[in-house]
Amino acid sequence: MDFVTLSDIEQAQVRLRGLARHTPLLPLAVPELPEEAVYLKAESLQPIGSFKIRGAANRILALSAEERAQGVIAYSSGNHAQGVAYAARALGLSAVIVMPTNAPAVKVAATRALGAEVVLYDPAHERREDVAARLQAQRPRILVPPFDDSYVIAGQGTAGLEIFRDLPEVELVLAPVGGGGLLSGLAVALKALKPSIKIIGVEPELAADAQASLRAGHVVEWPAADTNRTLADGVRTLRLSELTFRHIRTYADDIVTVSEADLRRAAHRLLTEARVVVEPTAALPLAALLRHRATLPPSRHTVLLLSGGNVDPATLADLLADPVGD
Repeated sequence: MDFVTLSDIEQAQVRLRGLARHTPLLPLAVPELPEEAVYLKAESLQPIGSFKIRGAANRILALSAEERAQGVIAYSSGNHAQGVAYAARALGLSAVIVMPTNAPAVKVAATRALGAEVVLYDPAHERREDVAARLQAQRPRILVPPFDDSYVIAGQGTAGLEIFRDLPEVELVLAPVGGGGLLSGLAVALKALKPSIKIIGVEPELAADAQASLRAGHVVEWPAADTNRTLADGVRTLRLSELTFRHIRTYADDIVTVSEADLRRAAHRLLTEARVVVEPTAALPLAALLRHRATLPPSRHTVLLLSGGNVDPATLADLLADPVGD
């Protein structure tokens, strides 16, 4: 279980050319914080509308010719599914994606539109890993994990290389944390390039297994019935992996949580003030900045990782109409 290195992330950046985009930093006006320049790392502008293309494509591009011939399999609530399907289609590979029945319909449809076979399962009664294992027994394929893989972590870390290149004066980065692949990769890249940078993960209070793990000193798993309560479907993961936990514990500075009301208000603000299309998970960093500014590390240049924009139309309409969820 070796740590991902800056060299691994730099190699991933070369590998990803032509598949993942160098996304821009968009200035965000936050009148409550006049002394702090805030930027959005707009991963919603990736070809699949999410940062997940980075890790999924890096894992698939690193496969041998023999492995590619087997095809790939993955499990995901939506964005990783699309990343795997997009990369597989680009390389001419077959792909099977295991997705929960409560995944946003827009993400299921997008995955199918990219040519992948989607197998649905009920998260209240089955574990996605078990469903994938059953399918693997029928026909072996190469598993592309959503976060528990060094190549996936390295791929996600390329976003950190871009942040530092575009804003070397950056002092604070906030990013959503589900399975921990994104936070792991960002923290490795940015701490290697500028050790003084503070890296903070953000979770909903209703799915705070990563924060619980960091506080306990070991991986803590939450029941699906608990994590499924949050509107932020991208971070309903039940637990970190041992690999991502080790990276986060070593390189990240903290994990904070926000309420569902905080999340909704931040999403509404991004939609109406920043004028960017976001899924609820992408609003976690802004929600944390607004709620925890007094206790977060001081910063004059702050980046919020806007993880994705694949929002279900009904959810989008609800957030626009009712930012507090009444």
